[in-house]
Formats: sequence, structure tokens, C-alpha cells
Amino acid sequence: MKLVPASAHDADALAATLRACNRAANRASEVAFAKDLKRRNVLQDEVYYALKADYDLGAQPAVRTIKKVCDAYAALKGNIKAGNLGRPGSKRRLRAESRPIAFREDAAQPYDDRILTWNLDAQTVSIWTVAGRLKGIPFVCSPQALKLLASRKGESDLVMRDGMFFLIATVDVPEPEPFEPDGFLGVDLGIVNIATTSDGDIMAGRRLNRYRERHRHLRAKLQAKRTKSAKRAVKRIRRREARHAAQTNHIIANKLVTTAERTSRGIALEDLGGIRQRVTARKDQRTRLHSWAFAQLGAFVEYKARRAGVPVVHVDPRNTSRQCSECRHTHRTNRVTQARFACRSCAVVLHADHNSSRNIAHRGEAVWQRGAVNRPRTA
Repeated sequence: MKLVPASAHDADALAATLRACNRAANRASEVAFAKDLKRRNVLQDEVYYALKADYDLGAQPAVRTIKKVCDAYAALKGNIKAGNLGRPGSKRRLRAESRPIAFREDAAQPYDDRILTWNLDAQTVSIWTVAGRLKGIPFVCSPQALKLLASRKGESDLVMRDGMFFLIATVDVPEPEPFEPDGFLGVDLGIVNIATTSDGDIMAGRRLNRYRERHRHLRAKLQAKRTKSAKRAVKRIRRREARHAAQTNHIIANKLVTTAERTSRGIALEDLGGIRQRVTARKDQRTRLHSWAFAQLGAFVEYKARRAGVPVVHVDPRNTSRQCSECRHTHRTNRVTQARFACRSCAVVLHADHNSSRNIAHRGEAVWQRGAVNRPRTA
């Protein structure tokens, strides 16, 4: 939800609150790192009164700030354990382990119901700040989001982006049980074509790739000028590309889930975890590879499918582009070009991405039949 402060005083108070809380979080993080105090209770005993006195925080904001620091270290520990920061001794992992976690001055700050009160009828909030409690701050959102706020639970995060303030709230949405699918809709994810389904529906990525290329050249042109107006322009457009890509992924994900739900099928996706480390791209293709938002599209498909009760499975992507979806013959020469597949065994000719998506659909059904995913009970 976007907050609409009524005056410059209210906006300044919200910004000052984020600065104070994040400076306090940096202080607590330094103590946690130096004394190895990563649990909330022990860290709170060490820094609670200092944060209240030095940064003008109330009791509950100080507690939320300390909890934020502990959650950040818990997330770091989880990433290290999962290998997301590289192997032991790697530069990235050493850099993360050798210094305390730092928080930006405008980083998100969590609020609980003691320091943030919602009035859904009036669409206002009462929020604690370092300048006192601000009451009747309006917020705007869609009618659907306002309806979902009735089931809000837990903390909400205050976020500042480009001078605007937002509240990110957590809501509980009923999740239906996944149905027993009548087959699977295979989805091949790619760069040239963002998504291709086993039905032959191709969502081309040419428009998005051209948009990204245009923004890349624009950023390079502005950065080369080194003027204040150019820097302001770079700052103004910095998130525009990400928003455009996210909107495109939302549209594609909605289409995939709607198609699967209408035809009573599940959705089969490739398991592309770690693909950026496995794939070696040419220098002129690296930017396109690393700006490929396949993980975001996969996440959008998964949560939209869960809300609709559509089963989703992930399959091994190996050789999906080289295997014939008709006779299962696999050979690297089957993939003639980026867009053309011609089987050397049965002579079937298909669009290469369509062939891959059909293989993904077959593998998804096999995974489901083996019971490798949670399945609904049938009578």
C-alpha cells in the first residue's frame, strides 16, 4: 500500500524514522558480529537501552530493530549453509563472513500492531515515528488489496522508494487443495522466447529484449555525460526496466495458470536452479543471460497456481532441447538452429521450443505418476 503523507512534515518524519532505525540496526549488527550475539534475547540484553538512548527509539521500535538484525544474520547463515554464497574460502563467502551486516539508511523497517494501527474503513494508518505518533496518514491501494487487508496478520514493513513511502503487509489467502491433473502443460523458458507451452503457444521475448537493450544504451549514454541532470535521469529510470519485466512476467504467468486451470491440467516447469553457474555464454550474450528473470517468472507461476489449486512440478531440464518428443531419440544434431528441431530418427520437424515444452510435459506427468510431489487424495 502506498502512503500519502498530508504534509512535508509527515514525510520528513517517516524518512527520519527509517534513518534512525537503520543506524540503530547497524550499531546492533556491529555488536552482534563482534561478540557473536546472534540470538534475539542475548543481543537485546546487550544493546536495548543503548539503542533507545542514542537513537531516540521507543521500546517496541527498538525490539523490532533488534529482531531485524537477528533475522538478517539467520538469513546469512541459511544462505551459507545452502551454498548460495559459494564454497568455503571463496571471495564472496569470505566477504560476507568477514564483516558485520550493514543496512542502508532507507532499508525497510518492520512494524507490529503496537506501533502501527490500520483503519480500513477510512483507509488511513496511525504509525510511530521519531517525531511522535502520526495519525490519519492516508494510504491508497486497489479494491482487491483493500479486501485482502482484512486478513492481515503479523508485521508490516515501511519502505521508501524514490521518495515515496509504502507499507508491505502480510495477508493469509485461502489455498485450495490441488486437483488430480488430466495431463500436464509443459512450459519451456528461454531468452528469445520467454515461455513456450506444449500447446504450441509461444510468448516471444523480442519486445522485452529490445526494451532492455534500449534502456542499457540509455543508461550508458547518461552515465557518460557525468552531469547532475544526467544522474537525476538515471535515478529516475533505474527501476523502470525491472517493473516492465515484472509486469510482462505477471501477464505470462496469469495466462499459463488460466490455461492449465481451464483444461484441468498441471504445469510442468524446468528446474533451472544454478543455470547461470552451469552455462557459459559468449561475451555479447552475458548481459541477456544475467538479466533473464526466469526465477521471477517461475515464482509468479507457482504462487498463482497455488491460489488456483493447479499442481506444479519441476523436472530435469537436461536434453529437453535435443530429445525428440515423438520417438524420444536424443542427439545434439537434432537441434538444427535456435528455432528449428528436426529428428534424425523419425524425421519429425517442430519448432525447437515447442518440442522442448512437449518433453517437459511428458517428464512432468512421469514425475507426478511416480509420486515425487504431494498429491491430493482420491476417493
